[in-house]
Amino acid sequence: MRVDTTVVETNIHYPTDSSLLGDGVRVLTRVMKKISKIAGEVGCKLRDRTRTVRHRVMEIGRAARAKGAQGKAKLHEAYANLLNSTSRVVGQAKRFAQEILDGTKHATRANAQAALECFRGEIEQMVPRVRQVIAQTRARIFHGETRTEGKICSLFEPSTEIIRKGKAGKPTEFGKLVKLQEAENQLVIDYEVYDQGPNDTTLLIPAIVTHEAVLGRTPRLVAADAGFYSAKNDAAAKAKGVKRVCIPNRSTKSAARRREQKKRWFRNGQKWRTGCEGRISVVKRRHGLSRCRYRGDAGMKRWVGLGVIADNLISMGNAIARQAK
Repeated sequence: MRVDTTVVETNIHYPTDSSLLGDGVRVLTRVMKKISKIAGEVGCKLRDRTRTVRHRVMEIGRAARAKGAQGKAKLHEAYANLLNSTSRVVGQAKRFAQEILDGTKHATRANAQAALECFRGEIEQMVPRVRQVIAQTRARIFHGETRTEGKICSLFEPSTEIIRKGKAGKPTEFGKLVKLQEAENQLVIDYEVYDQGPNDTTLLIPAIVTHEAVLGRTPRLVAADAGFYSAKNDAAAKAKGVKRVCIPNRSTKSAARRREQKKRWFRNGQKWRTGCEGRISVVKRRHGLSRCRYRGDAGMKRWVGLGVIADNLISMGNAIARQAK
């Protein structure tokens, strides 16, 4: 058995505070325009601030490139103006939703009224997200707080997580952590998309349990990278009947442990483990797991599952062909 984790990115643009605020204004204004087209000019009148907000976003981009105290002052001023405009759009959207609820904005036809109710639902769903973006922008720009509870990276994929796996080419990824677990013949016997990215050390023993449940036997050898190592995991795996636990401990000071990691079986096990990296590369290139094209948590799980099924069909076909020869 070999196991590794990777990140499947959600289909979003690179999240910056200004672009998220711009997205919120654009979406809310678009919905309010649709409401006005159906209900007419009654109640609260729409004021389109998308042009102003677009200019503020461009101004922030220019100020962010400037150096020194003067550039920082311009950046703060531009963000203050953008936050003010966004807050006004949010307030206006709330009034639109309330006027649909109390009947001020209404339609004469039943299908048009149903559309208004749908638009009200869109506003009530989007307003809390935009408010969260406003709060995290204020905290970061004016108070220097980079960690905000419930931080949102996308208004359209709010469950997207910020994941850092230490890659030089892509230090920060935006998506979901996925576990891929293989047995012989490159078959992925289990995968899992995590709602909250766990520590790799917590995944090893459940992976062995899954292996036993699927294949009806304990794996002879378990291979993983150093992120899965802990003394507790090593002892628990051996207690379950695993003969070879091939997980390196990079920070060990034990001479006995260092000698064990230099043994031929351990080195061969780590060579076989690197096939996990190849499997991850293949499913990303060949089956599209580098970026999920479906929306929502259910869409992410469906996308990853279809990629795993497609890859397993190819691996099974190759294994059958080898047996036939």
